[in-house]
Amino acid sequence: MVAKVFPFLAWFKNYDKASLQLDALSGLTVALVLIPQSMAYAQLAGLPAYYGLYASFLPPMVAALFGSSRQLATGPVAIVSLMTSASLAPLATIGSPGYIAYAVLLALMVGIFQLSLGVLRLGLVVNFLSHPVVNGFTNAAALIIASSQLSKMFGVYVDNAPHHYETIINVVKAAMHYTHWPTLLIGAFAFGIMYGLRWLSPRIPNVLVAVVITTAISWSTGFQHDRVVGIDAIESADVHHLIEAFNKAFTAISPLAEERTRLGEASSKAKQSHDEIHVLDADHMLEVTNWNIDHLKEEVHEHRENLRSILFDGVVQADDSMKFYPQGKVPAGMQSDGRTWRVKVGNEPLDTGNLKMMGGGAVVGNIPRGLPSMSVPKIEIGVMLHLMPFAAIISLLGFMEAIAIAKAMAGKTGQRLDPNQELIGQGLGNIVGAIGKSYPTSGSFSRSAVNLQARAVSGLSSVFTSLAVVIVLLFFTPLLYHLPQAVLAAVIMMAVIGLLNVSGFIHAWKAKWYDGAISIISFVSTLVFAPHLDKGIMIGVALSLMVFLYKSMRPRVAFLSRSEDEELRCVATHGLQECPYVTLVRFDGPLFFANASYLEDTITEIIRSKKGLNHILIAAQGINDIDSSGEETLSLLVDRVRSNGIDISMSGVNESVMEVFDRTHFLAKIGEDHLFPTLEKGLVAIHEAAHADNHEANCPLLNACRLVEN
Repeated sequence: MVAKVFPFLAWFKNYDKASLQLDALSGLTVALVLIPQSMAYAQLAGLPAYYGLYASFLPPMVAALFGSSRQLATGPVAIVSLMTSASLAPLATIGSPGYIAYAVLLALMVGIFQLSLGVLRLGLVVNFLSHPVVNGFTNAAALIIASSQLSKMFGVYVDNAPHHYETIINVVKAAMHYTHWPTLLIGAFAFGIMYGLRWLSPRIPNVLVAVVITTAISWSTGFQHDRVVGIDAIESADVHHLIEAFNKAFTAISPLAEERTRLGEASSKAKQSHDEIHVLDADHMLEVTNWNIDHLKEEVHEHRENLRSILFDGVVQADDSMKFYPQGKVPAGMQSDGRTWRVKVGNEPLDTGNLKMMGGGAVVGNIPRGLPSMSVPKIEIGVMLHLMPFAAIISLLGFMEAIAIAKAMAGKTGQRLDPNQELIGQGLGNIVGAIGKSYPTSGSFSRSAVNLQARAVSGLSSVFTSLAVVIVLLFFTPLLYHLPQAVLAAVIMMAVIGLLNVSGFIHAWKAKWYDGAISIISFVSTLVFAPHLDKGIMIGVALSLMVFLYKSMRPRVAFLSRSEDEELRCVATHGLQECPYVTLVRFDGPLFFANASYLEDTITEIIRSKKGLNHILIAAQGINDIDSSGEETLSLLVDRVRSNGIDISMSGVNESVMEVFDRTHFLAKIGEDHLFPTLEKGLVAIHEAAHADNHEANCPLLNACRLVEN
């Protein structure tokens, strides 16, 4: 019982110094990959880069201690990071304090959901996400993730559009207008390093090498080149007006948002008191306020895009200050510094006394030194209700990814794996992680592979990984200041290449055409509806359930005859000849309320179409379960068939179905002499009587019966 609650105690059986050394080396090796990856994934989730380090602190250790896999490396991953961004974007501005708080709350919800499933031993619920759906979603997510990094690679800034493809179009337009070539080159250089080292020597931590080299280049060349100036330093009246209009529109939103909150509360109170007039008034004012807010947001968006599109030439003054002129409008006699400058415009009003002018590339910047503060996330019921479906999807997707990786490694190590215990580990990892300011995490394929390759013996390797992250947070965060954002984008793009799996579509189509269709539809839906990724998954799940229901309602009903090899096979599939006097029917699936009428219709059609029919033998070995509706249908069929002068029998009835027959007295109705243990024995028993007045030498079933008799 103790080992069940604390599964990590089993690690120390036959554990020695050599095992400890292997775990320590494996943990440090994984940390070298995790630290830069986690920062990249945090930005993919819409969070500051250092929140990736927070997500790499507690979750890997806790998930390993309470999970069942000894080599699974938990932490930030691409798919979960993308889902986090998609779920939080409608609630708060990306990167804002509210957004960060909701991300931590989401981690808590995901953890509680996973822990509940594990404790209740409901790990099988993950089967609702079929492989075709996951394959389609994963391929689409890989393209979305990779394309979402293009703005960082080109060094451009655009607002997110309602649909992801619209955002990418805007990125391409912005890149055609202006591309910061040093940013693109350093991103491409990092990509080249990672790809080259992966090809030349997979053992070398290619991500770490790329990060170290490019950070050193960024620091030594002054890759980041920003200036903070007052608005007077910009020599353009048009730009001054744009900044003023931007700030005016932005500041006007806040009081309207407060008014919207007040009206919403007033509407709720009016509904509670059943005051219909006040409800109508409040709802009308709420609609007007929402329209005004949307109008102002659109105005802010237009001003922001206009400001971002203006390029400046910088001129150094005698006192080392700078003046900025619209590109190509530097007064005669003045010399620009050769850089292209832009105004940094974010999601807050511009401080006209401290405008940030960008003349270089973007870097990670300041990372707070020290461990995150420990606190339980603030519980907000309204926000949690909105996040509930996303938390469920992230929980299932994250667990599917983790358990798939764990199973693959267990196959190589021979370790016993408990999916429900793994759910408990992943859930506790997210819950404890949320207390330490983490966003949702899951098992990582790439880092787990590194862990296994480094010969990790137990989950202590993940404990060493967490300790390495702690050391970085305490002592080495200043070294990450000059890490280019484009390099983190390259890290993400390199990581998601492995998620692309075109062969998965082909395999699904070859297995069943409708599985291939579901996979393709899930893929297209996810791309079209992005960033609303939940819609792509919901469509895929709905289609899977519809196919399942259709197949359950219309299971395969095969008419059998004897083939040349003396085996009973499907008439339609193998082009066999049927006996006109005996029909063999095989029903493949449980017989229950949803499909009982289908069997009834099939038997009725047989009676109508085969005029000389004397006997129907139902091969029931495919009926593995039956309910009262199925039994009632069989009982009615016996009466209907025999009232038409045709006899009916069954063969191969299993124990569970036979118990139902016995309790409902169906045995008495059909007659125990009409139930046969095997199909062959049934054929022997009924063949002669069915052909009493019709002795045909070429009956397709005749040779088989003689063979059995002999």
